[in-house]
Parts: sequence; C-alpha cells; structure tokens
Amino acid sequence: MLRLLALIGDQIALPHPFDSPFVIFVSNDPSASNLPAHRPATWKWTICGLLLLASAINYMDRQTLANAAVRIKQEFYLSREQYGHVEAVFAYAFAAGSVVFGWAADRFSVRWLYAIVLTLWSLAGLATGFVHNEQELVWCRMALGFFEAGHWPCGIRTTRALLDARERSLGNSVLQSGTSVGAIITPLIMSVLMTSELSTWRTAFQVVGVTGFAWLVLWFALVRGADLPPPTHEDQTPRADAGPGLGIFTFIRRMLIIFFVIALINTTWQILRAWLPQILQEGRGYSEEDTLWFTSAWYLATDIGCLGAGALAVWLGRRKLSVHAARVIVFAACGALCASCALTPWLAHGWVLLAVFMLAGAGALGLFPLYHAFTQDLSGRHQGKITGIAGVVAWVSTAWAQQFFGKLADRTHSFDQGLILASFLPLIAVLPLWLFWESKSDLHPSS
Repeated sequence: MLRLLALIGDQIALPHPFDSPFVIFVSNDPSASNLPAHRPATWKWTICGLLLLASAINYMDRQTLANAAVRIKQEFYLSREQYGHVEAVFAYAFAAGSVVFGWAADRFSVRWLYAIVLTLWSLAGLATGFVHNEQELVWCRMALGFFEAGHWPCGIRTTRALLDARERSLGNSVLQSGTSVGAIITPLIMSVLMTSELSTWRTAFQVVGVTGFAWLVLWFALVRGADLPPPTHEDQTPRADAGPGLGIFTFIRRMLIIFFVIALINTTWQILRAWLPQILQEGRGYSEEDTLWFTSAWYLATDIGCLGAGALAVWLGRRKLSVHAARVIVFAACGALCASCALTPWLAHGWVLLAVFMLAGAGALGLFPLYHAFTQDLSGRHQGKITGIAGVVAWVSTAWAQQFFGKLADRTHSFDQGLILASFLPLIAVLPLWLFWESKSDLHPSS
C-alpha cells in the first residue's frame, strides 16, 4: 500500500508552471523539491502513506468507544449527557496535549517524538479494555486524548518538510484519510469480537490497542534522523519554498481566521464521529450489526471525500487558479456537502437517509487537508506550535459542543436539533477564508 501511494502521489502532484501571482509565503518556484538529497522521488509519498497508517491507528483507538457506546452506557448506566461528558474529557485532554506536543514538535526530532506519542496513546487505548467503572473510563480517555494530540503536530510538520506548497493539500489528504481507514476497519473488527455478551466490547479495545506497535517498526525502518532533522537545524537551512516572511498584522489576521475555522469544522466532524452510531441505533432504530456495517461504509465515504478534496485542489491549481482560490472553492464545496445533513430529520428510514449521511461525512473530512494547508502557509519554523494552539481552540470548543449535544438530546429526546446546528458550521467557516485571508499587501508578482 505504501508503494502504491508513492506512485499515485507522484502522478497527481507532478510540478507544473503556474500563471497566477503567489502570496508572499510561497516562493517563485512552488514546485521545487524538498526531498533529502539521498532519497528517491517516490520516498516522500511513501512516508505520506506511513502517516496515513499512523492516522488509521489513531482513529482505531479513538473510535472503539463510539462503536461500543451503547454497550458501555448500559454497563456503566450512563445517560447521553454523561456520555457527552466522557467525550468532552477526551476533547479537553486533546487540547492540553496539542499545546505540549505542538511546542515539542518545533523543538525535538519528530522521528523520536512521533514514536513516543504513538506508543503512549496505544497503551491508553489498551488500558481502556480493563476499566471497571465510569471514573476509570474517564481517566483512560483523558490519557488517550492527551497523547493522541501529538499525532497532528508531528504529521503536519512532516508533510510540510517533505512537500512543496502545491503538493501539500494532497499530502495532507493522505495523512488525514488515514482517520477514515482506521474508522472503516474498527467497526469490522468489533463486529467480529463483540458477541451477545455485553462485556465483550473490552476485547475490541485490547486488540485495537496493540496494533500501534507494528507501526513503530516501519517508522524506524523508513525514516532516518537525517530525513527529518530537528527543527532548529531545519530552520537554518534555506528552503525552496521559503519566501518573504508574513507581516505581523497579516499573521495575526490569519491566525484568528484559523482559530475560527478549526473551531467550526472540528465541531461538525467530531459530532458526527462520536454520535453517528447512537443516532442510527437509538434515533433511527437500526440494529447494532447494521450500524457497525454502515459505520464502516460511512468512513469509506469520508475517506473518498478527504482524498478527493486534496486531489481536486491540486487539479484546480493547474487550471490557472491561485493556490488560495483552489483551496477555497473546494472548501466551500465540502461545506455544502456537510449542510446536506440538515435534511436528515425529515428523511425516512432507508437508503436516502444513509446516502445523505455519507455525503455529509465526505464533506466533513474533506475540509481538513485544506485547513492544514492553510496553517502550513503561516510559518515553517513554528508549524508545531501553530498546529498545537489551533488544536486547543478546536478541542475546547468541541468539548463544550459534545456536552451541549448530549444535554440537548436528553432534553428533547431527539438528536435532530443538534445535528441541524452542527451541519451548517462549515459553510460559516468558509466566509473568512474567502473574504479576509488574502489582501493586496499579501501578494507579490511572480517572476
């Protein structure tokens, strides 16, 4: 699979000349390679494939709870509001981890930092299979959220280091699409491991928790210290895509936009991710088995949306559009797909309802590679911290939203109102990217 991704990446992201002016953070040669001198051209896409696997493991550990939520609520006598609290604890811990590991990714070798955080979040996922009560569950989810947060600063710093500006949307799509791969696999594993006995959800946590250790072998085999040097060394080395720095006011304006965007799109995605199995089982009467199978298919749709969004942004960039224009157009299209989820309260049990959920999921995950590409345009030197600080905003807002969604569902005895509210957030997020990201002072003519 890694080799296949390497070949596909090189075919889709081949450098082309462009006619549009570039914003100041892009050099006059956006197609210049960032490859280490000793590596072949396909190596960078092989590493993107390895990042996909890391994302898959990340979500396998995360999604076991959502897929077993109905059983866990029964065993520990949790209300929907209490389940929302468990998801909120995960979110707050993720926010704290984003700060810690965002700073660490800018200071230490990603090769080692990545391995450490993956090991620790795998152990936290494994331990969840041995909990005895709600409090122990909360502690395990807290540890999982904290260490899983390290995945994104490490992954985003890696794609920025290896790919040029035009390739990053696609590279980020490969990285992000791993979340769907993991989430596709997890329901299938759980449908096999969970029997009619209520407590068999524990086995699924234990099996999924140990999968991360195989990734470490591949990581250390394919990545050497010289491939991803510590950021302090990297920042002293001239880069092909390092243009003039952003002015302070432009940087602040764009950071505020990043905060606004990630708070909205992450809320929509996390609501769908965490509550979809319950919406189908408790809200629409689907069986646990049918829900697991559909959840796997739903994540396949999100994976297609994620990869498609990155590839489409690259394709549009070759059609005389600027990098920014291509990204915003695709972002808006993904937001429109998310908004289709607002139709679900009026759709009857059946294939149309499920198809709309799939379209909304494809749009929701397709937003993220574009968002990551925007953050990568701000600062290479501080990429980890930017990702980390934005992660705090994303997960604090999501924690509040999870609790509100659960409370609203308990109060109204329905998931519909919360789902409608969440569905329109990405369309709101596109407005500042369209209206305020660029200004005349940000542009300079290409040579």
